[in-house]
Amino acid sequence: MSELHLTVAAVIQQRGRYLVVEELVGGRAVINQPAGHVEAGETLREAVVREMQEETAWQFVPVAISGIYLWQHPENGERFLRVVFCGHCQNHRAEQPLDEGILRTLWLTRKELEARHDQLRSPMVLRAIDDYKAGSRFPVNMFQQLDVEMLAERAQVV
Repeated sequence: MSELHLTVAAVIQQRGRYLVVEELVGGRAVINQPAGHVEAGETLREAVVREMQEETAWQFVPVAISGIYLWQHPENGERFLRVVFCGHCQNHRAEQPLDEGILRTLWLTRKELEARHDQLRSPMVLRAIDDYKAGSRFPVNMFQQLDVEMLAERAQVV
């Protein structure tokens, strides 16, 4: 069985357009939400804020979780668990270089994204937008990161 990748992504909508990135993956330009892997010791919320800053130069303010997706890549079998946050962005730093592999940011409508279906990195891109548009919202703090050492100490006290 393949390794499970824990990732986060952000859905940001302004005036009917969604913030996406065009990035190079395997030598091919694809479109994705600002997204990436959760690093060791990082909370999901910290990861999505960091990924947004690195990939778009925008500061992201998460207000809810709009979806959680488990997807297996049909070609290589890699599995991804993606937690998608929605919110708004502020304080754009245009002078900041974007993360390696990011070609540019775009603001596209749902229809424009659908027209570029062959360019989407995965089916999770449109699904996340559709769930967001349908009003899917869960508390931003629904996932709690447990401190294993703290839990071990509590178990010893009992």
